Amino acid sequence: MTATKSSKFDRPVQQRLGLVALLAGTMLAGVPSAVLGQVAPAPAAAAPATPPAAQVAAPIKAINITGQQRLEPDTVLSYTKLRVGQPYTRESLDQALRDLFETELFADVQIRDDAGVLTIEIKENPVINRIVLEGNKRLKEDKIRPEIKLAPRQIYTRSKVRADVARIIELYRRQGRFAATVEPKMVQLDQNRVDIVFEISEGPKSKVRQINIIGNEKFKDGRLQGEMATKAARWFRLFSSGTSYDPDRLAYDQQKLRQFYLTQGYADFRVISAVAELTPDKQDFIITYVVEEGDRYKFGDVKVESEIRDLSGDSLTKLLPMKKSDWYNAKQVEDTVDQLNETAGLFGYAFADVSPDFNRSKENLTMGITFRIANAPRVYVERVDINGNTLTQDKVIRREFRLAEGDAFNSFAVKRSKDRINSLGFFQEKLDIEQKPGSTPDRIILETNVEEKSTGELSLSAGFSSLERFIISGSVTQRNFRGKGQELRTSVNYSSYSKSVEVGFTEPYLLDKNIAVGGDIFRRDLNSFQYGLNNDRNTTYEQTSTGFQLRAGVPLTEYMSLALRYGLSFDDVTLARSTYFTDDNGDGIRGNSGTDDCDPIQAGRYLCDAIGKRTTSSIGYSVIFDNRDNRIRPTRGQSLSLSQDFAGLGGSVKYIKTRLNATKHFNIGSGFIASLSAEGGYIHSLEKARFDRSNPTIEVERVRLTDRFFLGEPQMRGFAIRGIGPRVLRYYLQPGATAGEYVRVDSNDNRTDDALGGRMYYMARGEVEIPLGSGARELGLRPSVYVDVGAVAGIKDPITNGFAGYCTTAGTGTTTTTPAPGTPRNPGCPAGSTVSNNFEEVYTGDTLKPRLSVGFGVNWNSPFGPFRIDIAKALLKEPGDDDKLITFNVGTQF
Repeated sequence: MTATKSSKFDRPVQQRLGLVALLAGTMLAGVPSAVLGQVAPAPAAAAPATPPAAQVAAPIKAINITGQQRLEPDTVLSYTKLRVGQPYTRESLDQALRDLFETELFADVQIRDDAGVLTIEIKENPVINRIVLEGNKRLKEDKIRPEIKLAPRQIYTRSKVRADVARIIELYRRQGRFAATVEPKMVQLDQNRVDIVFEISEGPKSKVRQINIIGNEKFKDGRLQGEMATKAARWFRLFSSGTSYDPDRLAYDQQKLRQFYLTQGYADFRVISAVAELTPDKQDFIITYVVEEGDRYKFGDVKVESEIRDLSGDSLTKLLPMKKSDWYNAKQVEDTVDQLNETAGLFGYAFADVSPDFNRSKENLTMGITFRIANAPRVYVERVDINGNTLTQDKVIRREFRLAEGDAFNSFAVKRSKDRINSLGFFQEKLDIEQKPGSTPDRIILETNVEEKSTGELSLSAGFSSLERFIISGSVTQRNFRGKGQELRTSVNYSSYSKSVEVGFTEPYLLDKNIAVGGDIFRRDLNSFQYGLNNDRNTTYEQTSTGFQLRAGVPLTEYMSLALRYGLSFDDVTLARSTYFTDDNGDGIRGNSGTDDCDPIQAGRYLCDAIGKRTTSSIGYSVIFDNRDNRIRPTRGQSLSLSQDFAGLGGSVKYIKTRLNATKHFNIGSGFIASLSAEGGYIHSLEKARFDRSNPTIEVERVRLTDRFFLGEPQMRGFAIRGIGPRVLRYYLQPGATAGEYVRVDSNDNRTDDALGGRMYYMARGEVEIPLGSGARELGLRPSVYVDVGAVAGIKDPITNGFAGYCTTAGTGTTTTTPAPGTPRNPGCPAGSTVSNNFEEVYTGDTLKPRLSVGFGVNWNSPFGPFRIDIAKALLKEPGDDDKLITFNVGTQF
């Protein structure tokens, strides 16, 4: 910034106005040129002062304008009433000064009188070159600049600067920073230009230091403060927005206090005063409420009187939630009015007027209430209007309505329509269906106001880790494709351990009929892994799946639907031949000959049984009951589904898989949303008996490894992927204290872990979503606490190797390796040989005993997309289970 001169905007206005001599009522001759705001006549011979009443107004002979830069002389003169030939007095000259200053175009004005020849000397206000903000850190410029009315190339005026300063300070006060100050400065430039600099000292955020309540006798201060949105600043409220002072919140808290006392029966309660005092250091506020509680009332006689013939007052009276002698509760009265209105709406009376008449008895301290339902015509839907849908087609919204033009109005159908539209997930949650009078008293217009939101989800990630090596994954889902409510999704994942490509499409209304159809095509390459020695991650089997699925769904009732599906997949499960196959030809290379087979010692018998190619052709159905208010973020309602899949419609795999799921959501008060869910499944094989590859006399589990149920992350938080259920632990034995003896060391660094899954599982979950303040809600934070319980089990005990190892003997020019025939204490290797790969396999975890975890999680709609983090602790687990403390997931939306 190039500064030539700096001055503050504090020059008194009084310097600009008034003539001291005139106010004294005298006229002086021979006075030199006056300072700012005064009129000086030309020098003349001294003469006695003449009273103003005796003065004779002389005409103006000429008017000269000097000092102008941008303004024309005629323009300057037009701001005054002075004209050549007209008489003038000192009063008229003083008024001309005032008129010129009131234009706020001039920094200085002088008028000189030379025997009727007036010279108006002006100094124009400078032109603003630019506006500069300094010191603003908490409020960015894009928040402050809209409040500044001054702008470059405008004429500078002091009043506008003062107004801008006041607006900036008010902006900071709205942010709770009452100690903020703004000092404007002007930097002189050439060509009568200036830079305006607002030097801002933001100061700390003004907190509420203390809340005092005077006059409360029935309830303690802490109980009443708990009802308020404003909270006293404490260390544990570090992230709370309620600790900053807000005048609007102060008024809101007075309403909250009154509402609280009215729900407790104190009908005469009032807040006498509410004062917020700023501490001398302008750091904090002390708020003091003075209240008068009054007497506590009970309900008197409560009844309903109805003028509508379809509504019986006596029947409705029996359904009222309040009874005589119950403590009076104003909130209960309001809710009853809403319920009676809703009841009238069920019978088609949309504009029924329900008004409570109160009969207060101060002697008996009772409040009698009569709910009067005025007569109203039955109403029919004239039309349905939809506003705000810029992308979504009208028909997508209209087909979710449970009412059509000409139908009798029904409040339940309107509410159900709102829930169904919300469940689409295409609009913001503040969706509203307004009920407006139609063209006649018995007609109603349903006006639906929606606000579109992002319905696309994009998830992209790339990285490098010691376990996965290079990772790249991406998925795109559009739940409102082309605004028709169609869903299109595709995903690609690539890493050292998994590769997949999936494409899916769903049409919810085929040919505008209530029939949903869809399909998926996929290719998945999965390298299953185990954590081996030193917690290294090793690939076990590789599974390649290629296939498709077709889906269709039809509604059976308003809340029940039927879904059908058919799927065909081709699976190929293999093991690395060079690692897990035998060396039958003795050339030292595993798996390089046609006679080489899976080595049960090296791979494990359970993995050898899993390899092979198979085709799965399955048909299935699901019966679903769902009356939740919102399928994406439900707050009430329940859902129940029964699913069965039959594999064997061709192909080489045959089974019946059954699953049952149930969830319930409900509001437990104060904004807390609770949910309970339970699910379970069972798979029954329809195949003939299967036998061990290396010992055909021993039967093995008929349900193949890749068809079983697995449990762990992400279904059960607190456990690793496939971290629960049957598994084979292979312990690599370590030399013991006695020579030739080997012992088991129970450590993750000395064992491998292979999850085998199960034929049956169950899982239940209880979760409570915790409400936060407005500041946290604006950030999109939704924390919750939960408890998960479940188990998976039920397979036939696999054939394990027990103790196994190898004896390596070095001979003349050759090295021979043979299985160790003994036990861990005595492997039985011949003298001179060494023992290698000495291990012991243990089958464990096959039990339906519950595994239990508790935890805390947070959903965050971050600028990078939806983010979820969970911290969960496994409290109940069985030997072999793998727990995991922290998990997270991230994506984005468009």
